[in-house]
Amino acid sequence: MVQSIGAKTGARRVASGLTRRCLPRQRRVMCNLYRLDAPAQHIADIFDAQAGGDPWAGGYVAPGRPAPVIVRQDRGRVIVPRMWGVPPPPKGDHPITNVRNLSSPFWIGTLRHIGARCLVPVTRFQEWGGRAGARTKHWFSLPSRPIFAFAGILRDSEVPSFAFLTTEANPLVGSVHPKAMPLILHPEDYETWLAADWKRAAQLVAPFPSQLMHMESDPVAPHLPENRGRGGDVPIDLFGSGA
Repeated sequence: MVQSIGAKTGARRVASGLTRRCLPRQRRVMCNLYRLDAPAQHIADIFDAQAGGDPWAGGYVAPGRPAPVIVRQDRGRVIVPRMWGVPPPPKGDHPITNVRNLSSPFWIGTLRHIGARCLVPVTRFQEWGGRAGARTKHWFSLPSRPIFAFAGILRDSEVPSFAFLTTEANPLVGSVHPKAMPLILHPEDYETWLAADWKRAAQLVAPFPSQLMHMESDPVAPHLPENRGRGGDVPIDLFGSGA
């Protein structure tokens, strides 16, 4: 069933059962991006979950777009569609996609609540590198895990939404983006993230080992819009909408 976002944010119908939140243009230019190139049933098989009728067929995910996440319910793990980007604090202007400050009052209640945690399935994620005029797309994946998971949290408001945690960058990701990287979970830690108390779950917050990851680089042609931005000395910040 399609849920309405409301007139203030604008909405667009999409195939995954939610509406797309229309974000301001400038935020979409400097946005996060990941891919989930697998259908819902295959994701469910990997994570020992029920597909839950999610129509996801595979594709890219960007802020303001819906994507499958995995939650823990009484009957086990279930895939549900959620919008990427939770409502900001009262003084914020844009949805928040990344959870950085884990001790912030804005997040701590959510993190302590087991029912507000989720797994965010991913096949690879992108980070921008370089400067205006010479930007490069860097794609990160896990060779041994074609589908892996970020540690995520849920927020229920006008539209059910999610964000994922970030942590200190490992040497591989740090070579491109030294500020942070997504919190990637080891498969044996999925249940801990979904079901353990916060004191134990917080111990999972650590960089994923570089040696278990792979990076591919894709230079962007100089004439494309991505390489015609202002401020040629300003690096691109993938995780620019975190808190």
